[in-house]
Amino acid sequence: MTLRFLGTTSEHGNCPTLYEIVETGDIVVQGDLLTDPEHLAQLRDVSEHEGFVVIPRGLLTRFAPEE
Repeated sequence: MTLRFLGTTSEHGNCPTLYEIVETGDIVVQGDLLTDPEHLAQLRDVSEHEGFVVIPRGLLTRFAPEE
């Protein structure tokens, strides 16, 4: 898998950041983990191998718009 840096709105190398998987065009998100049990309880159909991160909406619309 080859990752291509798309962009970030953070300063000094902090999260959140977006990457594209070159081979598939899928997006990889780096961000703060969602860990609050009350928030996690609201998620649906969660598999054991899945994790969740919080990112600003503006990061997606700026660096990963649907073409």
